[in-house]
Amino acid sequence: MSLVFSCSPGNDLYAAVCRSAGGAPRFDTAAEAVENAAPGSGVLILADEYPDRRTSVAPSLLARAREKRLRLYVEFPDSLEGVGVGGERRAVWERVVVTGSGFAPDLRRLRILTAHQCTYVELKGLKPILSIARVAGYDTALFGLPEDAATLLGESGDGSLMVAATMLSGFVSARFAPHDEWVTAWRVILSKLDPEHPVPDFEAPRRVGPAYGRLDRLPDDAENQAVRSFVQWYHDSRLLVPAWRKAEVESQLAAGAEAIDIPPADKPAGDGAFGILEGYASAILPDGSQPQRLPLRADCNAEAAMVFALDSVVNKDRASAKAARNLLDYLFISSGMCGGVRADPSHPSFGLIGWGAVHPAWTIGNYGDDNARVLLATILASAGLGSGDWDKWVLRGLLANLRTTGRLGFREDRVDVGPLEARGWKAFADAQNVNYSPHFDSYLWACNLWAYKQTGQRAFLESTRNAIRMTMEQYPAGWRWQDSIERARMLLCLAWLLRVDDTPEHREWLSRIAGDLIERQDRSGALQEKLAGMGGGHYLIPQSNETYGTGETPLIQKDGDPASDQLYTAGFALLGFHEAFAATGDARLKAAEDRLADFLCRVQVRSDALPWLDGCWFRAFDFRRWDYWASSADAGWGAWSVETGWGAAWTAAVLALRAKDASFWDFTACSAIERLLPEVASEMAVNTGGPWQP
Repeated sequence: MSLVFSCSPGNDLYAAVCRSAGGAPRFDTAAEAVENAAPGSGVLILADEYPDRRTSVAPSLLARAREKRLRLYVEFPDSLEGVGVGGERRAVWERVVVTGSGFAPDLRRLRILTAHQCTYVELKGLKPILSIARVAGYDTALFGLPEDAATLLGESGDGSLMVAATMLSGFVSARFAPHDEWVTAWRVILSKLDPEHPVPDFEAPRRVGPAYGRLDRLPDDAENQAVRSFVQWYHDSRLLVPAWRKAEVESQLAAGAEAIDIPPADKPAGDGAFGILEGYASAILPDGSQPQRLPLRADCNAEAAMVFALDSVVNKDRASAKAARNLLDYLFISSGMCGGVRADPSHPSFGLIGWGAVHPAWTIGNYGDDNARVLLATILASAGLGSGDWDKWVLRGLLANLRTTGRLGFREDRVDVGPLEARGWKAFADAQNVNYSPHFDSYLWACNLWAYKQTGQRAFLESTRNAIRMTMEQYPAGWRWQDSIERARMLLCLAWLLRVDDTPEHREWLSRIAGDLIERQDRSGALQEKLAGMGGGHYLIPQSNETYGTGETPLIQKDGDPASDQLYTAGFALLGFHEAFAATGDARLKAAEDRLADFLCRVQVRSDALPWLDGCWFRAFDFRRWDYWASSADAGWGAWSVETGWGAAWTAAVLALRAKDASFWDFTACSAIERLLPEVASEMAVNTGGPWQP
């Protein structure tokens, strides 16, 4: 191709073209590039100092380019003769939209791409080729372009000048997505700059990609490799809080911050003694980094401890055992999440587990679902460590959540300290509320069934069995969301219901839920996201461009979008299928579990360039294009978010259990938690006016 570059040797686009074409002329300054370019060729003036400094192109240089009939491409300009160049903006929820027809058929009009948190200048007087705007949609801007859409890439009327409002040539380093579509876009741009020569079929390397291709043969130990990679990610992620960073983290938490910058790699890493942060935010910065999500959450700390504990069993890793113990001691003893009023037997919050540490907005919260996952993770971690050191807090949590559950077996989404102080725990116990949302209640039902097996206390069974019955009678139309998340969560309690009350009806319930999930399972093993319900006041698909990014949302815009959710669905489905097969011996459930495990091993993140991501799972994966992509409208947990707990941790935990050929139910059967029942029940009777029985 007849193309000349003005850029640094390490520019992503230049490097990609050189790899495919065997080289290309490059000069340090725009003036040198224009002067050395052959008449009629294309010249790319790239933004080496983005985002700190804009690109300067003098009017005399433009005149010389016109004289030589050059086609120019300029990035992130400070000014351009004949083009209106305004102030800078920073993309937050804005995404890239194909505006012109020149990218068809591969990228049709209104196709969505993303340039992540790019800084861009206002451009006027050019024909838009790519626009940037806040738009709702998965692959396509469903509601069209809003009036305030800005030009991200425009061209002059005669086609001799193309101007990018940002640094598009840094698409590899900044991890623009979807990756293959950006390669396609660049081929089109290069063909416009040199229409007389074929565009090289260049490929740009990915800084982050899935561990295996769709059809790659997996090694025999792929599942254990995935566990080890995830454990190593915990160490490399810089999310384990070290002593030197404890004060900074707590100061930021107290100030209400939700994100914090990645600490330097040369600083000592944490060992769990001061907890683990929530994960990484979905936002991707121009250097490819992502802010760390700051909360010290109870669920993430317990679930990380669970993974470390199981790794210590499967791989005999003493460091993992130490990290597991440290995290559990931090959670239950030193963090305050189980202290204060929650440690006071006379307080109605006694035994509940705080949502997070330090900041009042997080310490007052008691989400039942989060409590349930803390308890389940701690139960599994304790079995892995062969220790009953945390049984007291587990039993307190089981009983505290039970006594704040209504008579019908349903618990409010969250029961915070304030309402408990105002109403007392008995008001919640006497309520007849209904909540057909397994996302919030089903893991508490699983906790209750496990507790019934361990203690023989029928209070754990009776209301739970009733709530499960009522929920299944409303399936699917009466469920709050009617989605893959809810179905995946329901599997566990249905599997464990068979362990304590195996009836044909209960087996049919499990078969029905599992069958509907399997119907959504792609040949790759992915579970395709589905959303039919719109209830609950949140977790809604955006209904306009303006509502994109304003609440918690699914990864899809419409049913049929090829997204798999590794945060909310896949890991919990894997656990559910695993326990369901163990309870039934049904080969269909085993096959679904195996396919899902295979898929999750394949889509685990691999990155030599960014070790703090290597081994994690992003929330979203598009199983048709085999890339990390989806509608990233969720205000807190977008497509590229990473959690230390939630689905990713349960994925690793189940893979470890599979290595031991053990189910959760059987692996934890040796618990001696019943020995503490008289003591803890006595503690909880303090504010009842008499003996309290669960």
